Amino acid sequence: MVTTCDVLVVGAGPGGGSAALHAARLGLNVVVIEDHNEIGTPVHCGECISDIALSNLDLTLPDEVISKRVHGIRVIFPDGTQKRLTEHGYVLEKHLFEQWLVDQSVELGASLFLGHKLQSMERVEENGKFMGHLCDGKGDQFPINAKIVIDASGVAGICSKILELNERPKVIAGMQYEMLEVPTDDYLDFYIWPEYAEKGYLWMIPKCEGRANVGLVTEDKSGAVKELDRFIADTDEFKNLEVVNPPWRDDGRKVRGFGGTIPISGPHETTHSDGILLIGDAAGFTSPLFEGGSHLALKSAQFAAITAADAISKGDYTANKLKEYTESWKTEFPPYHKILRGKSALYSLSDNDMSVMGRCFPDEMSDMGISGKAMVAIRLLIRRPSLYFRRIIPAMLAFGYSRAKHYGW
Repeated sequence: MVTTCDVLVVGAGPGGGSAALHAARLGLNVVVIEDHNEIGTPVHCGECISDIALSNLDLTLPDEVISKRVHGIRVIFPDGTQKRLTEHGYVLEKHLFEQWLVDQSVELGASLFLGHKLQSMERVEENGKFMGHLCDGKGDQFPINAKIVIDASGVAGICSKILELNERPKVIAGMQYEMLEVPTDDYLDFYIWPEYAEKGYLWMIPKCEGRANVGLVTEDKSGAVKELDRFIADTDEFKNLEVVNPPWRDDGRKVRGFGGTIPISGPHETTHSDGILLIGDAAGFTSPLFEGGSHLALKSAQFAAITAADAISKGDYTANKLKEYTESWKTEFPPYHKILRGKSALYSLSDNDMSVMGRCFPDEMSDMGISGKAMVAIRLLIRRPSLYFRRIIPAMLAFGYSRAKHYGW
């Protein structure tokens, strides 16, 4: 027997849950499939979201998914120089957040099928008109006939792979430990220390009850765990603290870190096709400076649901109609390639030059304005004029671009 729906959402992470919720709110018949047997595990990274991002997402967080209220981020340069970006937000218990999103969609009528893995997609046409895809795979609810498929399968990009829509993206490794009794003043600490994180950064993300995630992203995928261990051993704030398993991991299991891979090639060339919308990591949506992707996944999910609802109301699921989705995210999302140029410029600097740049920023970076930016430029000109010939301006602008309108940190 064939399961039928308006929208099939592949993957129940934050993007998939958000897509299902918004599509269900719009009255669509929604099916969500998830290849794991439970929602929210294993957690990869991405447990932070700013107030600015939340205000743009039409989401009100329940207390049970919030781990900690935070003031913003602090950037720590190689020489120890610290600069704050005060912009309030939340650290989430991500496994609970993902479960909440899916629960909300189910309450509105969406169907959830766990342990279902998509393996094939076949075009459905009637009298030459595209009508959707017949999807098959592992799980007793297959086959599923869907007018529109929203691919929220993460970096795996299941639909892109099956339909050969895009090349596989370049990825970096993210790894973190949960630690206890970590000192904090409720800022997220981002360490730009290339010695430990090649073309990446390290972090301390405070959570409730003295817990914190301490981790890194790096292009040195094979050395990620070794370098994170070395960073912790070398850093006074962390070196004697206890590492524990996170609350979503079963008791009695060996204590170890957790993480995953993050796409860094930028948005895919194709993010829509006949009956297909790619969102979140499956579309390559991450911010290249600090590799954040949750807010982009959540917003692209909203765009996808709106586009799907309009297409279904008009009976047109073709790429020509669904291009409205791509136009939406291109209009609003941060300028990826400008940030990437800035990141490349940043990591071409020596540790010393990077620290000089850091010292030129004001202690509080949340609202520098035109005069503040001019003052930074003057300080740089006085302290290290040679940096102007080393693409320092794109490196500095990357910090502002990565925040962007509507998204914050």
